[in-house]
Amino acid sequence: MPCHNARLVHRQEFQLPIITELIEELCVDGGKVRLRTAQGLECIYKDYKAMHTNSGLIAGYQDNIGLINWVNSQPIAKIVTCLGDGHDGIWNIIALVAPNRQRREILDWYHLIENLNKVGGSQRRINEAQAYLWMGQVEKAKQLFANLTKKAAQNFCVYLNKHACTHR
Repeated sequence: MPCHNARLVHRQEFQLPIITELIEELCVDGGKVRLRTAQGLECIYKDYKAMHTNSGLIAGYQDNIGLINWVNSQPIAKIVTCLGDGHDGIWNIIALVAPNRQRREILDWYHLIENLNKVGGSQRRINEAQAYLWMGQVEKAKQLFANLTKKAAQNFCVYLNKHACTHR
């Protein structure tokens, strides 16, 4: 039996929200959606991005520029706190939200610790690094891995360097 819902979706006009309160914080994330294909054909997966602000949620299907333009057309606080995981696609969007001087960028804890645990090895070292990171002592956390030659440890240090706060 053919699916008629897909045709209904294509006829909808979804209006973007207009907000009146200042955007003070936003979180950007992404993922994949599975598109239906004809029976017997391999499924297709496409990227989407979603942005949650203190005023609501907006999502875009393969339209990063649309998300960026929308948020930049809204009233934005003098300082906007931006939260994201470590994926370049997320930070490429955040980089275009408000001028540099207006962003406080935060790497989310879940993904930071997920990447820390990929290092493996001594659980004591992992726990110590996590404690340093929780206190914002990134340099001390990196020192724990400085002499390790394991690729995962080197990758984690690169990850920390890439996402370290540069606006002090």
